[in-house]
Amino acid sequence: MNIHEYQGKSILKSFGVAIQEGIVAESPEVAVKAAKELQQQTGTNWWVVKAQIHAGGRGKGGGVKLAKSLDEVLEKATNIIGMQLVTPQTGPQGKKVSKVLIAQDVYYPGASPTKEFYMSVLLNRSTGRNIIMYSTEGGMDIEHVAETTPERIFKEEIDPKVGLQGFQARKIAFNLGLSGTAMKEMVKFVTALYKAYDTIDASLFEINPVLKTSDDKILAVDAKVNFDDNALFRHPDFAAMRDVLEEDPTELEASQHDLNYVKLDGNVGCMVNGAGLAMATMDIIKLAGGEPANFLDVGGTANAARVEQAFRIILKDANVKAILVNIFGGIVRCDRVAQGIVDAYKNIGSIPVPIIVRLQGTNAVEAKKIIDASGLKVFSAIQLKEAADLVQEVLKKK
Repeated sequence: MNIHEYQGKSILKSFGVAIQEGIVAESPEVAVKAAKELQQQTGTNWWVVKAQIHAGGRGKGGGVKLAKSLDEVLEKATNIIGMQLVTPQTGPQGKKVSKVLIAQDVYYPGASPTKEFYMSVLLNRSTGRNIIMYSTEGGMDIEHVAETTPERIFKEEIDPKVGLQGFQARKIAFNLGLSGTAMKEMVKFVTALYKAYDTIDASLFEINPVLKTSDDKILAVDAKVNFDDNALFRHPDFAAMRDVLEEDPTELEASQHDLNYVKLDGNVGCMVNGAGLAMATMDIIKLAGGEPANFLDVGGTANAARVEQAFRIILKDANVKAILVNIFGGIVRCDRVAQGIVDAYKNIGSIPVPIIVRLQGTNAVEAKKIIDASGLKVFSAIQLKEAADLVQEVLKKK
């Protein structure tokens, strides 16, 4: 689960991570009030108006603006709230902005220059350990840094038996070129950041940039926080932060029916039971000359009701020209799945695209007989090659 920047910063602050202070606003008028309140709290005379959407690269799309007066706060907030913000991570359709964060300006001039860093905490799946990844090149796309100057990216792996050690936090600060007060502040920042990540069952923290201010404070100027969905039951207060307006409506509907669905850009819908089989099915579709339109895992209980709902969700995508159902019958019997497909087909009524059904495992032969005898516009297969050939055949007719 993703949350907004302002929500992520509030969590970090609760663990002692120093942040760029800000107040969220859902209208231009509230934005001005927030700016006045922030001025009283921090003394700032300039403000940053930041669009709150679940995507990076907001500044490139015009979603982050500096305001040097309250009139400018009103103007910038008016322009940003309600806009369809397009960034490199939203796709061409963009996302509608419903709220902004009014943040203090932390780049004020001083005796020494400011410096931006990159820092993230995540799981290294190859070792099963958390790592802190960081770089002196903050404020930039980390992918570009990794490609052009990989020597500027550092990684610190954390032993889960002992957690983050003091010498590791000091090593991070040293590798970032800090000394004196700034180094001490970075050690405190890293220690608090890792504690927050470990405590809340996050799957990702990304702070870009981490700022060294002109007076050697270390602040989180941005905050991307992702939660492990499987651990949200332990954190109902964080689960309540979910903003459904930021999610794809079809994916949200699928989750309400316990279906794992991700929309893609292809022309062949797929319905499977199991994530690994879903990946293999997407490969089959590609080999057959098509493009997968979705990832949809119905789970281990592919009953008639769930199959019907899965069909309805797939058919919401107007780009779908065919549907491939690929079920492995282990715990669930193939003949029961086949009957569920037939029942779902009849309940939905007219399905405008051909359906290829590949059932393998327990009672696969009986399942094929049920499909073939149904009289419906459904093509059955047992082998993967058969399914791929059928996908190719129906696509050629489109």
